[in-house]
Amino acid sequence: MGCNIAICDDSSADRQYIADMVNKWAEQSGKAVFLTMFPSAENFLFRYRDKSDYDILLLDIEMGGMDGVSMAKELRRVDDAVQIIFITGYSDYISEGYDVAALHYLMKPVREEKLFSVLDRAAEKLLKNERMLTFEVGGEMLRVPIYQIRYTDVFGNYVTIHALSDVTVKMTLGELEKQLDERFYRVGRSTIINLTQISRVTKTEIKLSDGTAIPLPRGAYDGINRVIISHT
Repeated sequence: MGCNIAICDDSSADRQYIADMVNKWAEQSGKAVFLTMFPSAENFLFRYRDKSDYDILLLDIEMGGMDGVSMAKELRRVDDAVQIIFITGYSDYISEGYDVAALHYLMKPVREEKLFSVLDRAAEKLLKNERMLTFEVGGEMLRVPIYQIRYTDVFGNYVTIHALSDVTVKMTLGELEKQLDERFYRVGRSTIINLTQISRVTKTEIKLSDGTAIPLPRGAYDGINRVIISHT
């Protein structure tokens, strides 16, 4: 699973300094990190409108234009999951962090061991949140919350994950199945169903709550009903 980290600081030297430490933390902890840097709050928010999948945000407070606290308040109106870590040269702002549920404040100059400790905490909190699947498609990282997946099906060497948006990735259904949890049941050779999305089962099809009808393989009726009963 990848971790999508953003650094927002109007100093290019400070951005690179933090980025180097983040990359070192990722290497030492064995985590796959996707790192993006932003030179201003405005630049981050403009990008966020198109790509709102950041897990951890390392955010400078004292920036020209919009400051970090104001940006964090804007962000919290639409995103309560991203872990915000403030970076500041002053302690005056610490009380304002409570308004945006900041994970921590790092005082400049940021020390490596302190940053590593805070990133460990952030990563641990992310694991406790709703699990997501991460896929790399066309050089872009896509994240899909597991609970949003209605069903998946396979065609050739590709699997399509049907969630809020459909995602098609090159992998086997078996590989995907290992990443899912007890909410999911494999029906035949080509389909995995989210049990919580099923509204009705007949001898010939499974009907999902959004109206999707999925053909039921011969002999699979009793098995799917037993799983539904045991899951409820």
